[in-house]
Amino acid sequence: MKIAIFGIGYVGLVSAICLCELGNSVIGVDINEYKINMLNEGKSPIVEDKISPLLQKHTKLGKLKGTTDVKKAIKESEVAMICVGTPSKKNGSLDLNHVINVTKEIGKTLRETKNYTLIYRSTMLPGSMENKVIPVLEGESGKKAGEEIKVFYNPEFLREGSAIKDFFNPPKTVIGIMDGESPEIPMKIYEKIDAPLFITTLKEAEMVKYVDNIFHALKIGFANEIGRISKKIGVDSRKIMEIFSSDTKLNISPAYLKPGFAFGGSCLPKDLRAMGDFAKKNDVEIPIISNILNSNREHINFLTEKILEEKSKKIGFLGIAFKNGTDDLRESPILEVVERLYGKGYKISIYDRFLKISNLIGKNREYIFEKIPHIANLLEETPEEVIKKSEILILSNGNEEYVKAIKKFGKGKTIYDLCGGIENSEFFKNYHGICW
Repeated sequence: MKIAIFGIGYVGLVSAICLCELGNSVIGVDINEYKINMLNEGKSPIVEDKISPLLQKHTKLGKLKGTTDVKKAIKESEVAMICVGTPSKKNGSLDLNHVINVTKEIGKTLRETKNYTLIYRSTMLPGSMENKVIPVLEGESGKKAGEEIKVFYNPEFLREGSAIKDFFNPPKTVIGIMDGESPEIPMKIYEKIDAPLFITTLKEAEMVKYVDNIFHALKIGFANEIGRISKKIGVDSRKIMEIFSSDTKLNISPAYLKPGFAFGGSCLPKDLRAMGDFAKKNDVEIPIISNILNSNREHINFLTEKILEEKSKKIGFLGIAFKNGTDDLRESPILEVVERLYGKGYKISIYDRFLKISNLIGKNREYIFEKIPHIANLLEETPEEVIKKSEILILSNGNEEYVKAIKKFGKGKTIYDLCGGIENSEFFKNYHGICW
């Protein structure tokens, strides 16, 4: 395949060389003549492991060449990859000027070309392709994206220092497509790359890149905060994190990484407060760890505000313990929502199959009768009774009994699903997933 790469920086040059290794012919395009001259001489304008011998190999073979001429590059290629930079502005916002400018130039050239494919790799915020890039492309080319011009978003997962290795061994390949578009062309480009393949919307593909990088930053920051606390008390944080990372069931795993409702219970909130106090007493700043509870509280606020925006004041809750399969109400986040709405005069109905007042003992019984004695008066004997009395239903966990009752009796009700327990949500006219 003949491919034009726009932007000869880390992503662009690495992509160009690796695509040549996969058997393609590549034209590197950049406005910087010095970079293009270096490329054509087989010299790398960037420092990166293993790049120089591969660059020299493919420039000598004639499979890789550079130009500053956009028209020439488009006319001599079938596909363009846009890899130009998207730096930060002074206020922290993303600067898309390079992407927009190269799109304008490509668009003008495409007025004279019929069928062409554009694959954007530059990091862009969700919605950038649909709201900014594609309108510019269509305006300059006079053509409709998705018809004569095929447009895709393909985020890269390359790390400086190991970019060549990462290209050939990526953790995944993500291809964002327009509605009804076939990903055949980008899939053909990566057909020799062994990695999980995800075909998504343009926005989802844009978002994936940010989620990855933010989580990487979060992990580094978290490990360093643990390191600072450990150092202060004479503990080797390297040993601590070695033990922590060995747990691939809960720690280094997909566990707890599914969007849903806030956390609660007798352990997580208590331990976060204790470690925050411990760090403070040892004069160690841990802003990431200290703000986890604030983030959790915002999630409770988010749901409460959504319900307050509804017209109805008849609210039914299915499950109020902090976790399915338990009757523990201590620091249950859904119970906090109940308390807030109850205090504002909402008519509340509750069913929790594990919560029987007569069976409660110990701390849980003490907590209910001392802290929330009115809750007992809101409990119903069956989920059907809650559904009958309510106009808005809150599914707090995916207990099978609750889900079955909603499917059987909940048609016509407004549903707030906090756990993804309802699969066929189109059955309900007013279904709301808390994060989807």
